[in-house]
Amino acid sequence: MPSPGGWSGEVLPQVEEFKYLSGSCSHVSEGKIGEREIDRRIGAASALVMRGRVPDRRRVKKELSRKAKLSIYRSIVNARSHLTYGHELWPKRRIGVAIGDQILDLSVIKSLFRGPVISNHQDVFDQPTLNAFMALGYEAWRETRRTLQVLLSANESTLRDDISLRTSLYYNQNQIKPSSDATPQGICSSECSHHAPPCRDWFVLTNFTNKRKAEPIDVNTAACSSDELFALFFTGDYTDFYSSRDHATNVGIMFRGKENALMPNWLRLPVGYHGRASSVVVSGTPIRRPSGQMRPDQLKPPVFGPSKQLDIELEMAFFVGGGNQLGEPIPIERAHEHIFGMVLMNDWSARDIQAWEYVPLGPFLGKNFGTTISPWVVPMEALLPFAEPNAVQYMYWTMKQQLAHHTVNGCNVRPGDLLASGTISGPDPESFGSMLELSWRGSKNIDLGGGETRTFLKDGDEVTITGHCQGDGYRVGFGPCMGIILPALQH
Repeated sequence: MPSPGGWSGEVLPQVEEFKYLSGSCSHVSEGKIGEREIDRRIGAASALVMRGRVPDRRRVKKELSRKAKLSIYRSIVNARSHLTYGHELWPKRRIGVAIGDQILDLSVIKSLFRGPVISNHQDVFDQPTLNAFMALGYEAWRETRRTLQVLLSANESTLRDDISLRTSLYYNQNQIKPSSDATPQGICSSECSHHAPPCRDWFVLTNFTNKRKAEPIDVNTAACSSDELFALFFTGDYTDFYSSRDHATNVGIMFRGKENALMPNWLRLPVGYHGRASSVVVSGTPIRRPSGQMRPDQLKPPVFGPSKQLDIELEMAFFVGGGNQLGEPIPIERAHEHIFGMVLMNDWSARDIQAWEYVPLGPFLGKNFGTTISPWVVPMEALLPFAEPNAVQYMYWTMKQQLAHHTVNGCNVRPGDLLASGTISGPDPESFGSMLELSWRGSKNIDLGGGETRTFLKDGDEVTITGHCQGDGYRVGFGPCMGIILPALQH
């Protein structure tokens, strides 16, 4: 049955394809550059990125003397929308909406939001992040979406016929560069279904510099663009669940045996743990190989060093919009009103560190060194046309169940909190969401094509997870979820 006033089912994740594409490794010419020089170059490239001097990963890739690409493509069940809220710096940060390859500056038209909720909060569109907008809650999001749909409709003259307003309103995404000193500032989101041919529709938090006006555009014929925005997110708190039964079973078999694959509580409640929000990063941020304590030989004492079993975890995650008061649970019947939108996630894992440390309190250093999310946050209302009741492939626990369980003891969640699905895997290797499963704990090689194989990630490997929702003649994507592995620091 549909939830009162909201989406009736989960959108995650109907898998159409999950393929490891051919990887390639270009090696340094024989005898010309040694291991130390390779490590130095990789470290130098990383330092440039971390200091904000290199906003584009191409410079990093240029510095790498050897690397391999590991790409994961995964299609997700249908979704739809055509606008993108964003976040710009011209010269201050503010909120924008993407229409095709243009950005609409919401601060310019904030006075046009005259609905019963937003009319009293128009200042949220002057804020440096979308957190204040998110905190207004479900009805405010819906009202804003409806207002934008009207303003961008073919029959509405307010923007269509005001050339002066449109000249100050639109900016070209292709002419805007990411801010060189950008740091995570807030959460954004997306939506709409307007008259134009299919355009991308996400909320996106993006820091920009270099104010350059675009030519006025025809909102009636705004075309879809494949151009990429650079987005940065701030996460308040981060919780990772363990909601895929196939994944939990596979891991349980590896570590505890087939007879004890699932723990007694797994089918009774959504198992989860609190992660580290400070290391949640946007797509394109390099990931440093972690070092830690592990015990590869059970007959010998543990050792300290770089992880040798660095892994991916293919996940989906959602951002909390409106929160709840401490001590007041969110009932599952109203959970949809608190779920703002979704992203792709790669929750990088150091399996050898994790295996040694996780008893009795769960993951710690094997997980908190880096979590990558895609730049586009697709709002739940934009996904409504494609929601199917109880049709979450490979997921035993739903997002609404996760959120309700998270707060059932009175725990309060806040706008910008991030809740993740846990690794999503299916019953066969083509649908496994981690290298741990694909290599079955390192016992067999994963064929990348071109003579390349892996059991776990090597330094220089680049992992890209992509996902999209396919409609009839259009698609809505989450943007890439990408990271490149840098070598561990020398201790």
